Amino acid sequence: MIIRKAKIEDSNVISTYMMLAMSDIFCQIIGENSLEKANQVLELLVRKKANQYSYENCWVVESKEGIIAAVSIYDGAKLQELRAPVVAMIKSMFNRDFLPEDETQADEFYIDCVGVKPDQQGKGIGSKILQFLIDDYVNKRNKTLGLLVDKNNPFAKRLYLKLGFEVIGEKTLSGKRMEHLQILKKT
Repeated sequence: MIIRKAKIEDSNVISTYMMLAMSDIFCQIIGENSLEKANQVLELLVRKKANQYSYENCWVVESKEGIIAAVSIYDGAKLQELRAPVVAMIKSMFNRDFLPEDETQADEFYIDCVGVKPDQQGKGIGSKILQFLIDDYVNKRNKTLGLLVDKNNPFAKRLYLKLGFEVIGEKTLSGKRMEHLQILKKT
């Protein structure tokens, strides 16, 4: 198993795995209760450069079976710049003004989404990719990592806390109350 930067040709599988983790939020983003439409839009965004869901901001976990997990991560200071193409696409395709809350901030690399292939879930793959990000961003690059966890997902929260993340506050994302966790850069 290897963890590598994503390539444009990985876009379909990346969007599929991301939808596993954020289908409800993405349906709210497009304003329609259609997983098929939401996945189509997300795949278009993953294929495009310079947006928060772009393959450029993704890592994938690859095994002999192919890609089994994907994670998107970007510099929180660039949120508005990376979100602008998403807002424009939603407006263009759905004639919908999409004005979400800020889920991240400057001085944080934000883990937007972690998705693991269903038949690989429960095997520690999510933990491995998160540990990879901690090693790369926190230990090697001396950056702070942040993420949001649904208050109704204690399993995920326990995993993040076990890996060293700490709760620093709350945020609202698409109307959902979330806990904001970080693992701080070395001082």
